[in-house]
Amino acid sequence: MKRSLILLTLFLMGFLIWICPEPVGVSLKAWHLFAIFITTIFGIILKPLPLGGIVLISLAVSTLTHTLTLEEALSGFQSHVAWLVLFAFFIARAFIKTGLGSRIAYYFISIFGKKTLGLSYSILLSDVLLAPAIPSVTARSGGIIFPIVQGLAKSFGSDPHLGTEKRVGSFLMKVAYQGSVISSTMFLTAMAANPFLAGLAEEAGYHLSWGTWALGALLPGILSLIFMPWLVYKIYPPVIKESMDAVFHAREKLAEMGKLDRREWFMMIILILMILLWIFGGFFSLHATVTALLGVALLLITDILSWKEMTAEETGWDTFFWFAALIMMASALNRFGFISWLSGQVIGMVGGMEWPVAFIILEIVYFYTHYFFASSTAHVGAMFPAFFMMAIGLGTPPSLALLVFAFSSSLFGGLTHYGSSAAPLFFGSGYVDVKAWWRIGFFVSLLNIFFWLVIGPFWWKLFHLW
Repeated sequence: MKRSLILLTLFLMGFLIWICPEPVGVSLKAWHLFAIFITTIFGIILKPLPLGGIVLISLAVSTLTHTLTLEEALSGFQSHVAWLVLFAFFIARAFIKTGLGSRIAYYFISIFGKKTLGLSYSILLSDVLLAPAIPSVTARSGGIIFPIVQGLAKSFGSDPHLGTEKRVGSFLMKVAYQGSVISSTMFLTAMAANPFLAGLAEEAGYHLSWGTWALGALLPGILSLIFMPWLVYKIYPPVIKESMDAVFHAREKLAEMGKLDRREWFMMIILILMILLWIFGGFFSLHATVTALLGVALLLITDILSWKEMTAEETGWDTFFWFAALIMMASALNRFGFISWLSGQVIGMVGGMEWPVAFIILEIVYFYTHYFFASSTAHVGAMFPAFFMMAIGLGTPPSLALLVFAFSSSLFGGLTHYGSSAAPLFFGSGYVDVKAWWRIGFFVSLLNIFFWLVIGPFWWKLFHLW
C-alpha cells in the first residue's frame, strides 16, 4: 500500500509539471522531459521500487509519449562511463572474493594499531588503497571495512547492546564512515556518482580524466585524511586510548590467512597494472574504460572471476541500467536547451555579483542541500548539470567549477546518517546516535570544505588544472 501511494504521488507530480504552461524560452519537448526527469529523481530518493524499476518506468513513459525516440531513450547504454562503472563492480567482486582487501586492512592495523588514533589511521589507509579498484562505497566500506571495524570494536568489549559503545567503537565507526567519504572523493572510480558526474560533464563538452581527478584530489585528500581523525578524536573521543589488542587481533587474522595465494598475487598485479594505465593511459590514447575492460578480461583469464559470477553481479548490472538511463536523460535535457534556459534564470538572479562571490553561493547551496538527499547520485543528477552551467555562465573558469562540484559531490555524503549508501550500515550498527552523527558530520564538512575548496584551488592552479 505504501509503495502504491508513493508511486501514485510521483505520477501525479510528474503529470502536474507536464500540464503546466511551458516557460518562455523552453521547447515543449524539453519541458516534458524535465517532468519525467524530476519525477525519476524523486523516485530514486523515495525508492518505492528498486532504482532500475524506477528508471524502466521513466524510459517507458518517455517513449510512449514521444518525448524521446526509442533510439534516444536507449542511447545511454552506449555510454563508456556507464560501462566503466559496470566493469569496476566486477573488479570489486574479485577484490572481495580473493580476500586481498581484508588482508591489506589487517596488515596496516598490525603496524599502526597500537593506539586508538593510530588504529583509525590504519583503517583509513586501507580504505584509500582499496578505493581506486572498488567503485561501490557500499561494497568497499560495507563489505570490507565495516566488518573489520565492528570486529575490532567488539574485541575491546565495545558493544552498543552492553552500553559500552563509546569505549572505542563509536569513534572508529564515525572515523571509518567519514574516511569512506574522503576516499570516495579521491578517485574517479571510487564511487558510482563520480563517473556519473564525469559523464554529465563530458556531455556538456568538458572532459575530466582519471589522472586529473586523482592529481587534483591528492593534496586535499591527504590533508583531510590526516586531520579528520584528529578532529573526531577531539570532539568525540574514545574511552580507550591504547589498542594493543587490535594489533594482536590483526596478527591472528593474518596468521589464519597464511601467505598470499595465487589469486591474491594475480589480483595485486592486475590492480597495479590498471592503476598505472589509468594514470598514464592518456599518453597512449588508452581510455579509462578500456583499461577497466582489460582488467576484467585478465580476471577471467586468471580464473579469479567466472562468467557466472559476473552475470550474478546484481548490484553492478542494476547500477549500469539506471546509471545509463540517467546520463541519457540529463544529456537530452542539455541537448534540448533546458539546462541553458535554467542557468539563464538563475544567472538573472545573481547576475550583478562578481563571479567569485556568486560561485561561492552556488557551491554552498549545492553542498548543503545534500541534507535533502539520500543518494549522491540522485543529488548529482538533479543539481550538477544546472549548477555547473550556471557557474560557467557567471564567469567561473569551467575547470575550476568542474573540480569544485566534482569533489563536493562525494564530500557532502558525510553530513547525515543517510548521506550515502554506506551511511545506514554504519549508523545502523548503533554505535553513534543521530545527534552526534549530524554534529560531527557538520564539523567535518567545514574541515573538508577548507582543505578541498579553499586550499584545493591553489593546488590545482599549481598544476594548471584550471
